[in-house]
Amino acid sequence: MIPRETIDRIYAAAKIEEVVGDYVSLRKRGANLIGLCPFHHEKTGSFTVSPSKGIYKCFGCGVSGNAVGFIREIEQCSFVEAVKQLGKKYHIEVEERELSPEEQQRQDNRESMFVVNDFCNHWFQNQLWETEEGKAIGLSYFRERGLRDDIIRKYQLGYSPEKGNPLATTLQKQGFKEEFITNNVDTKIGCGVVGKSEDGRLYDRFRDRVIFPILTLSGKTVAFAGRILKKKENVGKYVNSPDSIIYSKTNELYGIFQAKQSIARQDMCYLVEGQMDVISMHQSGIENVVASGGTALTKPQIRLIKRFTSNITVLYDGDAAGIHAALRGIDMFLEEGFNVKVVLLPDGEDPDSFAQNNDSTVFIQYIQDHQTDFIRFKLALLSESAGDDPQKRAALIRDITASIAIIPDMITRQVYIKDSAERLHISEQVLTREVISLRRKLIDDRKRTTPRTETDTPAETQSAEPSENPTASETSGPTAERSYSEAVKPLSGLDANFYNLIQLVVRYGERPVELEGTIYSIGDVVIYNIEEDEITPTRPVFQRIMDEFKRHSKEPNFNAERFFKFHSDTEISSIAVEMIADQYRTAEEIEPHLGELVTQLLYEIKLTVINQQIEDLSASLKEAETAGDWNRIKTLLSYQPELLQRKNDICKQLGNRIITI
Repeated sequence: MIPRETIDRIYAAAKIEEVVGDYVSLRKRGANLIGLCPFHHEKTGSFTVSPSKGIYKCFGCGVSGNAVGFIREIEQCSFVEAVKQLGKKYHIEVEERELSPEEQQRQDNRESMFVVNDFCNHWFQNQLWETEEGKAIGLSYFRERGLRDDIIRKYQLGYSPEKGNPLATTLQKQGFKEEFITNNVDTKIGCGVVGKSEDGRLYDRFRDRVIFPILTLSGKTVAFAGRILKKKENVGKYVNSPDSIIYSKTNELYGIFQAKQSIARQDMCYLVEGQMDVISMHQSGIENVVASGGTALTKPQIRLIKRFTSNITVLYDGDAAGIHAALRGIDMFLEEGFNVKVVLLPDGEDPDSFAQNNDSTVFIQYIQDHQTDFIRFKLALLSESAGDDPQKRAALIRDITASIAIIPDMITRQVYIKDSAERLHISEQVLTREVISLRRKLIDDRKRTTPRTETDTPAETQSAEPSENPTASETSGPTAERSYSEAVKPLSGLDANFYNLIQLVVRYGERPVELEGTIYSIGDVVIYNIEEDEITPTRPVFQRIMDEFKRHSKEPNFNAERFFKFHSDTEISSIAVEMIADQYRTAEEIEPHLGELVTQLLYEIKLTVINQQIEDLSASLKEAETAGDWNRIKTLLSYQPELLQRKNDICKQLGNRIITI
């Protein structure tokens, strides 16, 4: 584990213009440097580097960060790997502290399993290319499927022989321990490339199959999928590596390593089902494609894509099974704030066959001509089956509103409500009430399971990626800064006010201000008021910033801007850089009005919260009136005077304090 002092030395030594200059041609423009963004295609440079602030920001695609963040993004590596690379560049020795025996054992287990998988990956490839059986069966199969040799090598495809157990024998001769080549279902230690029979004999788990290695974001071999080529009774078509301490099929996407740069560059990801779908599309020229691997979609997989884009197009077979598959799991994309499109291929075609028969131009044109957003796709599909049956139409409306309700962005929800109401020939108000009811239940359920993390605001378009622990001894995922910086752009309403308020904490948190005759720090004023009124920040990262300020602000020489800009939590540092780089709100404009601005933003937030409570109360009253629940009506009405009085008090305070920056 890397000591904090070493990380601080590297941050201090690393010059952002030198780090970026190794990859991007920069030219002087005033106090800053500018060049073409390496993370998206552009003809006019909008990628700005600020040597004085130690940050970079692209005003085209929104990506921003510090020196470590740039290396993580450009090299697609972990925090630790980026720190080590910068340490080497600036001749700073990166010493890792001694791990506890338990930590060391966990690290050794993980590293041993990656070594086993790496050895097996090369062994499978060698069997495919260098043995007669591999060339005659495995290589012939891939070529018959239309794959070029360069694509076979790029995806590291392999072959496992039919006779005997040569892999198990080779692994034992090479000295690999049995616990790492087999798999213990209880401890999840072991790669499972070798099975163990009841009588203790070891056998090749992937015998007589072509091999598809599954790679992590950083390119490490984490698992294998083996496809049988001959029909055998009571034998499944695919065998997959078992879950282990380094692999869970719910966390991985096939092809993400090969596709990640193309996904980020094109700001679009195509999702298919199988490995051959991915490989054939990649060969045809569509490289931004990944596969779920034939399993139901999971949130970790969706959030893996979210690191690179919020635009997803799901491709499915045109048969009945493909159509129903298109309806499963996509609600999770909507919940994560994705723009979701669905494409059904012609009957009898799948992405593999369609890519084999058409080049990328034809394929992409077909997608553009036939893609539809998921809500409209679902609406058209279910409307056809419902017909004029009132019960089926009611079920259809409930199904559609359930999908709309989980969409985090309020404006997007309203657009879909209006569109669905027109297509269903039903009152927009009816759909709105149903969505509000479902939305409230959804938020209540979330609060019970994860308290103080979300509110029903436009800010729910936030990235859901967990922050990465920079002291972890093994991290395989790349930076998520691109998705973070896209997610942290100010929106409107409550989220915009919260953004501006937290921006003051990040930029001026330690600054003293006088309020009502007493001196406080900006950060203390913000945190006290938010906690006193029990207001939930619109994004989890805002809460973490406040928590970190409380924890560290009393330390000697604490400087909020530097502290958050170089924070080890990737999400915190990314949003801090975004706030520091804000070109619309300069220090000269803000600093003379800090006290007034903090107070105004706090009152605006409180007013928004009160207005939402009043709206919720009105909606509840309408529901109670419809149900004829007079006891509930009486109870609800008793809350009304207090809410209205609090609103009036806040409005009076705001009326005396409006300032414009």
